[in-house]
Amino acid sequence: MENIARKFKLQINQEMKKYMIVERKNSLKKNKIGHFKIKNYKFERVENFKYLGVILNEDNINQIDLQERINKTYFMLQNFFKNKNISKKLKLKLKNTTINKTLTYASETGTLTKRDRKQLNIFERKVYRRILGPVYDNEKENWRILTNKEIYASAKNLL
Repeated sequence: MENIARKFKLQINQEMKKYMIVERKNSLKKNKIGHFKIKNYKFERVENFKYLGVILNEDNINQIDLQERINKTYFMLQNFFKNKNISKKLKLKLKNTTINKTLTYASETGTLTKRDRKQLNIFERKVYRRILGPVYDNEKENWRILTNKEIYASAKNLL
């Protein structure tokens, strides 16, 4: 292993000795070998790990990472969305640039399932509702949140 690494001008990092098996079938998962050893190097098997800011796992499902990004993004910008001194138009531009890019960062490493798409749509509507705020219903004489159709129509008109 060391000879092959040297051939490609690579070094084996003593700290980074973990491996993970990624596959669609569960045939290799039945054999839960915790670690294996090659010469002086001991490799530990893991079910998931973070690589370049992206959580990868054995099942090749990015559900965990997506939910983590949604939570971080929303809570990071929550005060910005609540600020009454910033225009709705500017908030929507920020949503369309920063938030969308943050959520789709490194998405080429995984697949986007129907469940992921639904989760992203729910989050998008939550952000729109935070930006656009409630509306006053004259018929019922109270405040209410926007419906999904109203959200997209209002957002489209502002941009």
